[in-house]
Amino acid sequence: MASPKDTVAHLLSFADIKINGSRPFDIQVKNERLYRRVLGNPQLGLGESYMDGWWDVQRLDQLAAKLFSADIQSKVRTSPGIIKTVVISSLLNRQTIRRAKNNASRHYDIGNDLYERMLDKNMIYSCAYWKNATNLDDAQDAKLELICQKLYLKKGMSLLDVGCGWGGFAVYAAKNYGVKVTGITPAKEQVKLARERTKSLPVTILQKDYREIDGKFDRIVSIGMLEHVGPKNYKVFFEHCEKMLNDSGIMLHHTIGNNHSANKTDPWIDKYIFPGGVIPSLAQITRAIEDKLVIEDIHNFGPYYDKTLMAWHKNFVKSYPQLKDKYDARFYRMWNFYLLTCAGLFRIRRMQLWQIVMRKIETSDTYKTFR
Repeated sequence: MASPKDTVAHLLSFADIKINGSRPFDIQVKNERLYRRVLGNPQLGLGESYMDGWWDVQRLDQLAAKLFSADIQSKVRTSPGIIKTVVISSLLNRQTIRRAKNNASRHYDIGNDLYERMLDKNMIYSCAYWKNATNLDDAQDAKLELICQKLYLKKGMSLLDVGCGWGGFAVYAAKNYGVKVTGITPAKEQVKLARERTKSLPVTILQKDYREIDGKFDRIVSIGMLEHVGPKNYKVFFEHCEKMLNDSGIMLHHTIGNNHSANKTDPWIDKYIFPGGVIPSLAQITRAIEDKLVIEDIHNFGPYYDKTLMAWHKNFVKSYPQLKDKYDARFYRMWNFYLLTCAGLFRIRRMQLWQIVMRKIETSDTYKTFR
């Protein structure tokens, strides 16, 4: 019988990765217990052992891209704990109003100081648009402008920003297009900063879940929000949006996209980064809007998320000396693992980034989009 080390080495060979090799993507093992830990619970073991310093690698983003490309996970048995998680996710709604608020707090309320240093000047925490941009600030401005154009914003319009974050898009739309914005987020730290940033603008920031808001709006936007809705709530989410959208209105949803339909996310991401989050597929979205909404445009620029994540990582590493008193070394490794493995996923197109424009099904004129 092969030893745990030999088994892991064999699995890594499918991705052309060597243990203690000399290339930037080769794993450097610091603790020999790593092999049993990873084989015993591969979905959590690799990330948690990295957080604990049991292994290292020069280019984690390259390692991740090679592992995902070789589909190593399919070659390892699924642990009983993961099977239990799948069953629970299938039966329970992990994104009820109460749970959604708790999930949001666990990620977005960890500290505005972290996000202020990691993100761009507008604190936009979603994929940037790098078509004609060479830096993060310009790429995020280009994304915000692209969304405004796709929404055909005009002065005096009412706009609902679902999952408004720290108010970056609300500020941009109100300043540049003169629209009246209602922004909602369940995360209290986001609300606090968003209100401060928008206090001189026609913007209202509410600490609410999307199921707690009513009214009518000319435009609706969600930017990086649909990933938090959950499969059991897609239909409810879009029905609620459709109800709040004026008859001639336009809505845009900017979301990470999955290549396959799922009701759960990666166990490590679920435990440490985005509890309760699930990436939607196009099939799940289209099923949820049947007979209610028509898709006018789908724009995929997933590879830009690789560049965005690498820019965030660069800012995070540069700023960490000012953050380390609050965020310890294990958090630093956890955040590295999060940002760089996600970059690898987008690099090999295991995940996509969609901007989906929708209108009510009765709308008769032809929609013209922007790129």
